[in-house]
Amino acid sequence: MNSIRGNRNRGERLVVLAGRPNVGKSTLFNRVAGVRRAIVTAVPGTTRDVLAESVEWMGCRFDLMDTGGLFGASEDPLHAQVSAQGLKALDGATVIVMLVDGRDGLVPADLEVAKQVRQVGVPVILAVNKVDDRRAQVRVEEFHALGIDPVMAVGAEHGLGVGDMLDEVVARLPGGRPERAATTIASVGVEEIGVAIVGRPNVGKSSLVNLLAREERVLVSEVSGTTRDAVDLVIRWHGQCLRLVDTAGIRRPGRVAQSGQVESVSVVVARRALERADVAVLVLDATRSVAKQDAVIAGEADRCGCGIVIAANKWDLVKARDEGFAKRFDEEIRDGIKFAEYAPIVHLSALTGARAPKVVEAVARVARTRNGHIATAELNRFLARVAKRQPPSSPGRGEVKILYGTQVASRPPTFLLFTNVNTRLHFSYERFLKNRLRETFGFEGTPIRLKFRPNRKRG
Repeated sequence: MNSIRGNRNRGERLVVLAGRPNVGKSTLFNRVAGVRRAIVTAVPGTTRDVLAESVEWMGCRFDLMDTGGLFGASEDPLHAQVSAQGLKALDGATVIVMLVDGRDGLVPADLEVAKQVRQVGVPVILAVNKVDDRRAQVRVEEFHALGIDPVMAVGAEHGLGVGDMLDEVVARLPGGRPERAATTIASVGVEEIGVAIVGRPNVGKSSLVNLLAREERVLVSEVSGTTRDAVDLVIRWHGQCLRLVDTAGIRRPGRVAQSGQVESVSVVVARRALERADVAVLVLDATRSVAKQDAVIAGEADRCGCGIVIAANKWDLVKARDEGFAKRFDEEIRDGIKFAEYAPIVHLSALTGARAPKVVEAVARVARTRNGHIATAELNRFLARVAKRQPPSSPGRGEVKILYGTQVASRPPTFLLFTNVNTRLHFSYERFLKNRLRETFGFEGTPIRLKFRPNRKRG
């Protein structure tokens, strides 16, 4: 556990989260840091230690620090010491994010915290948390009385508005970039990409791992189902760190039952690997037609929110066919795995090594776009253009208006759209929106999640 002792050099780009107890600092810390280091409970004073994690946003790296509550009610007998430690941490801050609870509205303890953070003499961003709760939405305006600008509305638990808040943080750091280029996504840096190598048995998954690792680290055999365990292997490829997971071939449930309990465990391991992976490389045998089980595996990856790269292995055995074969082959894949049409396809040979680097390049691209974020203003300009060209509709409701949208999460990109009625959009329009998002912002190889909510000011 990283404890911060004493003052920090402000040149180190230190962003400190400050606020009274139980306003959601630890939840926001976990959300931004992408880890679950800070313990989150409903009990004021849960956080005692000062925690820090290295974070990257829009290519700008900084240290993020979570402090205990500075003022306000707390049953923690060590609250005085915790508060003193938090005040000491403020002295080393480059930027301070002061967090308040939108559901509670402005309370006296917030005034005390605001007074302390202003005295530090560094940029301060006010984040009104818990605005995913209707009660908080209507109370955001109260906090302008603190005299802190900008005031950002966020929902740390679900990621609502967090990306926009980070834009403001980066703009105030030394060397930070205040603006994004229009119609592009800004992606969080990925230090290590978890890659699940998945596919039917005996399509060459282990051979691909061995090729990438440049050594025999995984048993390769012509016997289907040779690999029983998920074997993590960390490699560095042109500066990119990949954690490869070679999984047992996923089989249809009937065949799993016939091959015994060990094979059943292997299927579970493969699915668990997908749940902790950033990108799934679905390995296909180019000499065989796409099977329903390939679509099932891709479906598991999509359900888990993994990015997907389709690797057509054994291409050396088919490349001598006519010139149009590659195009027809890819069309057959798209037809057999319709919902993963966003996944890039790479033709390769794990035996000869031909085009293997293209797989890694595709994985890195997909990981970046999966971590991508669209600024709220740019997203809403996009939604207005799309709705004007093709108005949204809903089953049984006719025309629907999208009033507002924001990206609430990445990994995978997740968007919350507020509408004028309490309904989902027609599935065909959802597909249309996702396709336009990919076309406009380049979300290659990653699932996109759309969530809908009626406008909170209604009713």
